[in-house]
Amino acid sequence: MDELSETRVVLASQEEAVALAGSNDGNLRLIEREVGARIGARGTDLRVQGTREQVARATELLTELRKLLGKGHPITAGEIEYAARQVAGGRAQAKDVLFADTVLITDRGKPIKPHTQMQREYVLAIQRSDVVLSIGPAGTGKTYLAMAMAVSAFREGRVSRIILTRPALEAGERLGFLPGDLQAKIDPYLRPLYDALYDMMEPEKAQQLVERGSIEVAPLAFMRGRTLNDSFIILDEAQNTTPEQMKMFLTRLGFGSKAVVTGDITQTDLPRGQISGLNQVRDVLPGLPGVSFVYFSDQDVVRHELVQRIIQAYQQHEARTGGTD
Repeated sequence: MDELSETRVVLASQEEAVALAGSNDGNLRLIEREVGARIGARGTDLRVQGTREQVARATELLTELRKLLGKGHPITAGEIEYAARQVAGGRAQAKDVLFADTVLITDRGKPIKPHTQMQREYVLAIQRSDVVLSIGPAGTGKTYLAMAMAVSAFREGRVSRIILTRPALEAGERLGFLPGDLQAKIDPYLRPLYDALYDMMEPEKAQQLVERGSIEVAPLAFMRGRTLNDSFIILDEAQNTTPEQMKMFLTRLGFGSKAVVTGDITQTDLPRGQISGLNQVRDVLPGLPGVSFVYFSDQDVVRHELVQRIIQAYQQHEARTGGTD
């Protein structure tokens, strides 16, 4: 039986104690659940109890979280949960998980950075490769991080345009069935891209750039016949492309451009029997110089912690039923 141990962590102030513990001590409960140690909080004192290994890992995590708070970086429950899981499993040190480089500071002063090891590899892949294909479930930051990298490249003058596109096919609906003019039909499909953009730029500024043509948000069909030079191009929801559309998109790449393709091959809305271009491209491009594939899993979900459990529950259900229900 492992020998029990106990240590005390003294915080600098009541403000630090509140920020570290989170609402209703939720951050401490996350650490307890993942690491196994018990953490008691009284004022500015934390008492950590458990096996020596549990206490050491919990203390390491608390120390690095304090450093993060000291640098003015807010900490989220998703980030803490992921870091705790990595530390508890012996897969990484807390400092390596929590202190990833910031990708972008938004117009509102919010730092955007990778929160998981796979997200860090994703950012590195975008930096190193001209074409990056990221595949994985919702909530893993595929589109959001790509958008942050695009805005950063635009700000620094490494590209002159940002082009955001996605196939106009979701949940069985097609543009022709929607009311209104062309713009009214297109907007619902592109709204998630605008939402991510407006989270990084003031809406007025983003709209001015759209009007100038420096930022373009358009359905994938609008890419046909074009050559996109000096651009950062993001194709979102690529699981809903056909093989012909995927080939068309990838061959639009021009000089000085970078393309990021994102999608979840388990969530295709294509007609039954139609091959997904995202699924096919996994067999076509592996090993090609300048092309990188990044695969996310439910372990990389950084939305509300319940999202990760929902994804896992669906995966277990599909494993039991063969995905036929």
